[in-house]
Amino acid sequence: MKHLVILLALLFSVQLWADEKSQVTVKSTDKSNGVVIVTAVENGKTLELQCNESQGFCTAPKPGTYSMLRLPKNHGVYDCQNVDLFPGPENEQKLGEYCLYEK
Repeated sequence: MKHLVILLALLFSVQLWADEKSQVTVKSTDKSNGVVIVTAVENGKTLELQCNESQGFCTAPKPGTYSMLRLPKNHGVYDCQNVDLFPGPENEQKLGEYCLYEK
């Protein structure tokens, strides 16, 4: 019974995270002093994603369409709203983790 409760809790938490994924279009990527700066658009709104190249999950994505997952508060490596970027809605292999700035 205990295993069933744990399994259901895990499935429920995964479902909550799945609802937070959205589609973003990366317009450009720049590098400056060890910081990757990604300009993206989500529902017509311009976003800036930043990560430090020294972090394990920091990549410079090419222009195109990606899935973005907003992480809960206080989750992630940066002291800001953290997001994970994925190559597509069905691909669960994370490309990178970024700090989100909405313009």
